[in-house]
Amino acid sequence: MASESIADTRPAADPDGDTERDLLLQRSLFSGPLRWVNDDLYSRVLRGVARRTRRELHLQVGAVVDINTYFGRFEASYWQRWTSVSEVTVRVSVEAAGQVDVLVRASDIGSHVRTVDVVHHHGDGMAVLHVPVDTFTDGGAMWLEFHAVDAPATVSDVEWSTTTTRPARRAAVAICTFNRADDCAATVDSLASDPLVADLIDDLYVTDQGTDLVETRGQFRHAVEEFGDRLHYLRQPNLGGAGGFSRGLFEATAPDAPGPVDVLLMDDDVRVEPETVLRLFAFAAVTREPMLVGAQMLYLFNPDYLLVSAERTQLDELKGGLDADEFALRDESVVANRQERRIDAEYNAWWSCLIPGEAVERVGLPMPYFFQWDDIEYGLRCRQAGMPTCTLQGAAVWHADFYWKDGDDFGQFFSLRNSLTTAAVRQGIDPKNMAKTLGRNVLRAVVAMQYGLAATRLRGIEAFLDGPGGSHGVGDGGQAALAAIRAERAEYPETAKLGVETLPAGIGVQRKVGIPRDDREDQVLAKRLLMQKLGRQRRGVVAIPYEDAAWWHVSLFDEVYVTDASQSGVHHRKVDPARAADLQKRLASLLVRFVREAPAAQKRWRAAQAELTTRENWARLYGV
Repeated sequence: MASESIADTRPAADPDGDTERDLLLQRSLFSGPLRWVNDDLYSRVLRGVARRTRRELHLQVGAVVDINTYFGRFEASYWQRWTSVSEVTVRVSVEAAGQVDVLVRASDIGSHVRTVDVVHHHGDGMAVLHVPVDTFTDGGAMWLEFHAVDAPATVSDVEWSTTTTRPARRAAVAICTFNRADDCAATVDSLASDPLVADLIDDLYVTDQGTDLVETRGQFRHAVEEFGDRLHYLRQPNLGGAGGFSRGLFEATAPDAPGPVDVLLMDDDVRVEPETVLRLFAFAAVTREPMLVGAQMLYLFNPDYLLVSAERTQLDELKGGLDADEFALRDESVVANRQERRIDAEYNAWWSCLIPGEAVERVGLPMPYFFQWDDIEYGLRCRQAGMPTCTLQGAAVWHADFYWKDGDDFGQFFSLRNSLTTAAVRQGIDPKNMAKTLGRNVLRAVVAMQYGLAATRLRGIEAFLDGPGGSHGVGDGGQAALAAIRAERAEYPETAKLGVETLPAGIGVQRKVGIPRDDREDQVLAKRLLMQKLGRQRRGVVAIPYEDAAWWHVSLFDEVYVTDASQSGVHHRKVDPARAADLQKRLASLLVRFVREAPAAQKRWRAAQAELTTRENWARLYGV
């Protein structure tokens, strides 16, 4: 392997006569963008004394530092599997009165470490190493290790790059928001905070669907000064995340817009690592074929922790967000753990996901789902059309921890309606087996005294059967359904979040004990339903922490206060035999209808999808 300690002097190769250009793939930074981010996500001091800043590493004599970290590694396995990159050039700026050793280290799927190349650099200058990307098919990454051998040293401006003859692609970012003006303004301003990343973005679309407007915030006005006419601030009715993200895609892929284009969809409430934006666009620029490229999600409240390496679905049970591989990391610290095995995703959630313009050309725009499952359906649709998804290790944003969000809300309607629709259009539904799954979902809510949740789920099933044009369908983008579901849920007292002060004095806390085996859950459910019907639950009010509020535990009692997932209040649940009986009666009738009508509903949704995902339909919804 070739290495140089002064300059990269290789002549550019141009065998096809196409213009060859340098492409920056990623930078190695030594600390996070904000103080609450753990610097060990970027670099590690292995020996001696070193001071880490965002772009510089200051080593005392004898110090050893490496970047075998979440953001520090070059995830070679993903680049080898999905892109045309076969070699990378690593450039390191060094200031030293003595010798600095720069090592390229690598791992494999089994976490075995090897040295790929080394340069012994003397004095000030640029250390340059040329490293092949050809032995990482199943897993492994590369990183740098720095040794200040006999004098203090400063290392900076670490870049991993390649050359390509691919034409440059336009880079667009699309953010949508609804009354999260402060969060959205901070996200946009974060993109402006890194000059290189800000310059990379050709168009930034901010779709504001709320009444508390982002344009009134100082951080947003600062971003406007940075981006100028590249920032497009759009107002439209509240069409949910589906409508907001689709608007960015709609604008970026307009017939008169220059192309080719990559569109990075990004939630309004994430905390951005600007380097992630650079890496996603660079990766997409050299994939062998157009594909979706997603970022991973780190927890905002626990910034070292990864949600999951990559995700998949199980449509016959209406499940998304499952581990894509049994070896995937989930809810684990990426400071303490490394994902060496390459994990291939089925789809990527839209906290940050890049969609190539070719996807819109080939499969259309997202479904007007309003909320929930729009990202899953679109990822599956693209995959079935030959455009897979890569969830890129080492590219991430910080997003609010999901376990702080309570699941008993209006979103359950959209989740159930949209997951049924996705299963219908992307795979196909077995009505009888699906009826069993739906029955479990509703009865578990009933037995847990979540009557509003059960009613919300019933509406989701009905909306699927009624089809796209139904009263709770997608004809208006979801606004009527949202209003109706919220109004109905207000009739169920246990859906309201109460202050902690409402807990009775001296109330006892009941923790769950034991977990039913998967193959016995239906038996336990039937037993709990019978106990409630006969009035044989434990008498007297108790408090149950959120983490213990499994349906099979809550249903042992006749009155409970359950902590809200946000930890900011509680929900008061109480057995109501009349409501329980009514909901079970409605469920029984609806499941009979489902088995009878699901095949026809599936055909209606499939037939409608082509029209629902057109520019014309979305333009109608936007009012443009």
